[in-house]
Amino acid sequence: MGTAQLANPASGADFAGTPHKENESATTTPKKLTINTAALVHAMVNCDPRVSDLIFSPGRAPQVELDGQLVPIKISGLPHLTPAHTESIANDLMAGNRKAPVTLKEEGSCDLSYSLAAKCRFRVNIFQQRGSYAIVMRVIPHSIPSFEELGLPEPLKDICRLKNGIVLVTGPTGSGKSSTLAAIIDHINAERADHIVTIEDPIEFLHQHKKGTVHQRELHSDTPSFALALRAALRQAPKVILVGEMRDKETIEVALTAAETGHLVLSTLHTIDASKTVERVIGVFPLSDQQTIRKRLAASFRYFVSQRLIPRRGGKGRVAAVEVLKSTMRTREYIERGEGEGRELIDAIKDGDQEGMQHFDGELERLIRAGVIDMDTGLAYATNSGNLRLALADFDPSELAG
Repeated sequence: MGTAQLANPASGADFAGTPHKENESATTTPKKLTINTAALVHAMVNCDPRVSDLIFSPGRAPQVELDGQLVPIKISGLPHLTPAHTESIANDLMAGNRKAPVTLKEEGSCDLSYSLAAKCRFRVNIFQQRGSYAIVMRVIPHSIPSFEELGLPEPLKDICRLKNGIVLVTGPTGSGKSSTLAAIIDHINAERADHIVTIEDPIEFLHQHKKGTVHQRELHSDTPSFALALRAALRQAPKVILVGEMRDKETIEVALTAAETGHLVLSTLHTIDASKTVERVIGVFPLSDQQTIRKRLAASFRYFVSQRLIPRRGGKGRVAAVEVLKSTMRTREYIERGEGEGRELIDAIKDGDQEGMQHFDGELERLIRAGVIDMDTGLAYATNSGNLRLALADFDPSELAG
């Protein structure tokens, strides 16, 4: 990757210096530091259209994440960042946000949003490490992606027609959960004259009023907690509620209540598949309440959508592998009674392809046979690599074109 051309990224700073030394003399008089954070961020985003994250860490050059790999960016006059650099950038990002500096000081990290005019938005996390600040900025495009652009399964459009219940989109950090939810909300907004309320930390994609009316509330600036905002939403007459994340017992309880009282609730969890999603939701509650929660979840869930982003063959970006669990008589029974011998959710998913369900390893097999991903890559990301290898026993990679 070539050098990013950045005019005057900083002034009054010694960019030819060495990385920060923890035992540097306390009597050294620091030079006044001013970094043009907006110009620096703009240059990094412009390095490649596939940039998904920006990383600022003391002792390293500014970095971007491309297709899951960190790549250092050569900024003219800025060979590496010092603690003073990252502190300056952090202060610029937090400017005008009264809550973030307090949270950073008290809790050691904070979340906020940041925008580049007419370019893109960022979900920002600033955190303390080894006595200095480090920063991660997730790139959020200005335009909301469509189902087709994300490569989402066609049956997921049925979510946009639901009137009530819970839909959870799950996956590890950076798997595209927010983009999928944004596509669903945008589709509902375009097709239905409904009131939509989102509760996010921070607000990511900006939704304009279309056929529907969308109100977006941000944690800390508009509301102190997800649970309080969710309770308030029940009095705001929405048809659709998006909760950025099911973080705690209270939020999950209110979400279940909202779904049971005729609202469509969309949210996320950091789980890797449908089974782990059920375990995570149920496990938040004490043992004495778990059977009741199982019954409520079984009755109110509509879809569990789990995502993983897989590197494409030849290093040409990433592709989403999506597992879809849909509410049917069989899947509701398995959730209510709990998984056991002869009643595993993965078996219900495998048998539910005619109902729009699909499982990870089946999708990985399809992508491998189509030449979209390498066999070794698919096996590395598989839920059960042994079974996937058996399913591919007749596959010869040498037969693929290119």
